[in-house]
Amino acid sequence: MLRGTGCSWKKCAFCDYHLDFSTNTKENFLLNREVLSKVTGCYGVLEVDNCGSFTELDSATMKELMRVCVEKKIKNVHFECHWNNRDKIADLKKSFSDLGITVKVKCGAETFDLNFREKVMNKGMGPDTDVQDLVRYFDECILLFGLKGQTKESMLFDIETGLSNFERIYVNVMCDNSAPLKPDPEAVEVFYKEVLPVLEPEPRADVFTDNLDFSQEEITIL
Repeated sequence: MLRGTGCSWKKCAFCDYHLDFSTNTKENFLLNREVLSKVTGCYGVLEVDNCGSFTELDSATMKELMRVCVEKKIKNVHFECHWNNRDKIADLKKSFSDLGITVKVKCGAETFDLNFREKVMNKGMGPDTDVQDLVRYFDECILLFGLKGQTKESMLFDIETGLSNFERIYVNVMCDNSAPLKPDPEAVEVFYKEVLPVLEPEPRADVFTDNLDFSQEEITIL
């Protein structure tokens, strides 16, 4: 988990994770360099997150990240990116590809119910941006479950749509935070009782039940 200059959107109704930022790029780099010094490369894969898009990481951090990947013989790197920053993905992939490293970029789609995504979650992707638009830029997608209005059927639809169109899906269970949109106990219960069992045999899905799963150790429940 690295620190950037702050999510460029900052308006998702369920999210306050963008508060973990600093506009001081020198301090960010010093912090990020310390974090990157702990990378071992033992799996040849690196997950890079910074409570926002990769575009919010300073140039010195990106250079250090690339250096570490080469030094540790990491061949696959995963980044996250908001839809609004999609035009930066091609250049990112090329810069790593020139080093023999494959980049996969995931998008916080959250749901494929466009009305719910924009009017309830306030994702800022536009009411007409559908899954076919997303797959033009993104390799993987993130889904968010546990909100009022979500049902077993809607969650299964999102999972099926995600797996049918992306290489991998990441399912987050909504956790309470300071944002206005709160987890709904009934929807969370439905997820664990009726949806999670469907996901268990799926090797292309990761489930995250806590905000800190990424920052500590990726927890694959499947």
